[in-house]
Amino acid sequence: MTIMDAIFRIEGHRAITSPNAAGPWSPDMQHGSAPAGLVTWAAEAIATPVPMQVARLTIDLMRPVPLAPLEIETEVLRQGRKIQLCEVRLSAGGVLVVRATVLKIRVDAAQAPPPDIVDLPIDVPGPEQCPVEPADFSSSPFVSGMSVRAARGGFAMPGSSAIWYRVDRPLVEGAPISQVMRAAVASDFSNATAVALDFRHWTFLNADLTISLARQPVGDWILLDGDCCIGPDGAGLAMARLGDQRGYFGRAIQTLVIEKR
Repeated sequence: MTIMDAIFRIEGHRAITSPNAAGPWSPDMQHGSAPAGLVTWAAEAIATPVPMQVARLTIDLMRPVPLAPLEIETEVLRQGRKIQLCEVRLSAGGVLVVRATVLKIRVDAAQAPPPDIVDLPIDVPGPEQCPVEPADFSSSPFVSGMSVRAARGGFAMPGSSAIWYRVDRPLVEGAPISQVMRAAVASDFSNATAVALDFRHWTFLNADLTISLARQPVGDWILLDGDCCIGPDGAGLAMARLGDQRGYFGRAIQTLVIEKR
């Protein structure tokens, strides 16, 4: 088998995983952005009776996702004239590792709001005006396939930052990266955008990821304008406003499991 640059190769109902999927927490464990992108691809591939777009993704990481082939199962839970609710399940070796629900809403130009309703404008510099963040504190192969530029603060630095993310490596071999896939991949970096604890001494893995979209993002760059909230008993939240060069379009939130290294 040839070495693939993409994160996944689809063979029937299986996704063959590249080593490029590995994240910073373990060399044998996928970065959360990898299955987030795969779930989004699988959900968008489910046919709808009328044009629809993804409005919400809720991704539960049931177990660490290994660098292994993943079985993909999809199911339509509710099909209506205005919405579709579907579920995507990823399993490794027969064990469920990711379960996601994806809500799609009908696209209807006749229901468009008045033209004076506009996106909240971005209040930080665009990616072209921001310094490159090498993110070289981590040896994560997945991060090496991203471009990262800091508009405020810095990647994985303590405090609340605003950072632009761009996916540079193909996610699914032979398939384009959709705009929602770009948003899903970027959103899993919420806990590296708003950081309350020192990465060298603490881990703060996310157990889930929820993304809500008021509209489809545009362009290659996705902005995360982050915030975080850490509780006293080992739990926390990483949150981000999602934007593009047109304005803010959504929100992302992760539930964090916090542990000392």
